[in-house]
Amino acid sequence: MNHDEARTALRHATSWRKSSRSAPQNACVEVSTEVPGWVGIRDSKLGAASPVLAFNHREWRALLDGAASGEFDV
Repeated sequence: MNHDEARTALRHATSWRKSSRSAPQNACVEVSTEVPGWVGIRDSKLGAASPVLAFNHREWRALLDGAASGEFDV
């Protein structure tokens, strides 16, 4: 499965969960691991209408590691 196929499959996922680090005001992301081998994220404010980003497990780990190390701090 490539990224486009994963994004399409994740759009139909029903097991989205809000990030544990989310603020109570809906300014957050939702995560789904419903599609084997892929992690999807979307904007919780938009719900099912949100664009979906798809990461394979290697990419997801790199994203989490980069965030934890401050790589994306602005």
